Amino acid sequence: MGNRVICMKKKDVAIRTGGGGGGGDGSRSKRVSRSQRKLLGDEEMLHRRALSMAIHQAQLSQRFDGSVSRRVGSTSSRRQTLSDPFSNNKQVPDLVESLAVKKVVLVHGEGFGAWCWYKTVASLEECGLSPVTVDLAGSGFSMADPNSVSTLEEYSKPLIKLLQNLPEEEKVILVGHSTGGACISYALELFPEKISKAVFICATMVSDGQRPFDVYADQLGSAERFMKESQFLIHRNGKDKPATGFTFEKQHMKSLYFNQSPNKDIALSMISMRAVPLGPMMEKLSLSAERYGKSRRFYVQTLDDFALSPDVQEKLVRENSPEGVYKIKGSDHCPFFSKPQSLHKILLEIAQIP
Repeated sequence: MGNRVICMKKKDVAIRTGGGGGGGDGSRSKRVSRSQRKLLGDEEMLHRRALSMAIHQAQLSQRFDGSVSRRVGSTSSRRQTLSDPFSNNKQVPDLVESLAVKKVVLVHGEGFGAWCWYKTVASLEECGLSPVTVDLAGSGFSMADPNSVSTLEEYSKPLIKLLQNLPEEEKVILVGHSTGGACISYALELFPEKISKAVFICATMVSDGQRPFDVYADQLGSAERFMKESQFLIHRNGKDKPATGFTFEKQHMKSLYFNQSPNKDIALSMISMRAVPLGPMMEKLSLSAERYGKSRRFYVQTLDDFALSPDVQEKLVRENSPEGVYKIKGSDHCPFFSKPQSLHKILLEIAQIP
């Protein structure tokens, strides 16, 4: 697969800059303003639904971890940088009508759940794609105690079950956020024939024999040091037993994960995020050149990310040579909150790549 580098420049639309112009611009500004209000209203409705679901989930998960209420989280062939301009974003379903693969499986990262994709699900559905979300074991609405999830196989079981149950000839586009990248890598090794493309969103794109945690070593220290010294570890079986999970304090999460996200999405996350199973993060992946190595992988870099720095993300791209790389300006570690339209445009473009 040849390396093709495509640099695309996107202009910010007038409603972002507030720039003046001729008489025609005033009329267009009014039309855009009405469309903008409608989009914001739709988003507000979606957020209320997600918040309601999250509160219900928080009540359910209290039985497993009482800290829910205390928590808050090769160069490419194709490069593109987006700044997430606000636009009418008229979706044209017939653009994707002819696509062979329309199902997009969204896999959340550490501490999150299917709920975090609520904006992405709505926008993908509007343009004719079929988004599907999963709650990994011990996450979201999963009834499993995150501290009891000890392996990547167990953590990824809901995703693996979904792929196993696909019709024989059906393929999906697999999208993973943050440490969800390890789960989609695991799935690529198991079911390369079922996955058309894999998209890693500021995610742990690991190499063979590497642990998901190793990606964060520059920021958190070595895995061995983290296991000995970290104040975020959870010892559900007693201090004299190995740690079972980890979680961050609210303020720490806000500064790491949500430095550009809207306050309402931060509030949603504060009541929804759960402890992270430690075992899957410390497990070395076995990835073969014959299966994982032949997959079509794309990487989305977030350029204002404090959880997984742009430098680390660039290093992952250099070491793993994805087919395509996209960059989102002004995005924190959660582009589905901070830059949802840019993320939507990227996923839509990847879906349309032959």
